[in-house]
Amino acid sequence: MKTAPTGTSRLLRDLRSLNVVVFHPEDADGQELIAQLRRIGCRVQAYWPPRERLPDEADVVFLAVRPEVAAFDPSWVRRENAPPVIVVVNYENPTMVESVLRLNAYGVIAAPVKSFGLLTAIVVARNQVEQDRERARYVVKLEQRLASQRKLAKAKTILMQTRSVSEEDAYKLIREQAMTKRVTTEEIADAIIKANDILSFEGKG
Repeated sequence: MKTAPTGTSRLLRDLRSLNVVVFHPEDADGQELIAQLRRIGCRVQAYWPPRERLPDEADVVFLAVRPEVAAFDPSWVRRENAPPVIVVVNYENPTMVESVLRLNAYGVIAAPVKSFGLLTAIVVARNQVEQDRERARYVVKLEQRLASQRKLAKAKTILMQTRSVSEEDAYKLIREQAMTKRVTTEEIADAIIKANDILSFEGKG
């Protein structure tokens, strides 16, 4: 019996299908980084200086933090599905640290670049970004659920006031209408709220 692959084994298996963008000067470290990534099996596109526009197929970005690009602040870093950024640093000072934070880096590689730690950095970065996206999706679902509950509560209050019914009976009315019209209770609640707003406006008029 085969066991289901773990998240880590999946990430390791996917390494050979990754499109990696490297923003690094054409020096010894840049050449070593590209060579090691290709040995892992990644498809690599290399540029310098960094570009404001990122290739659409990028899965991971390696970016060298250098004085000449310390203020680099691309809009794609804040994009909803932006690939994880792993920075390559060859010095350490407050300006560099601020740059790393601004780039929302998911990993740091120290120069001189070596093979050790590179694979781990990629896997950890991709795992972290997947977890962040999953948390973001959960938050959105939670916010939608809370909004739906607030809408339902408001609709029940309207029915309780206009029909002089209990909260339980108000909910039953909403649910029955939803079943009859084959829509969700949220849609019925929304219709009740809109109708009440219109009637209230006309009454004021």
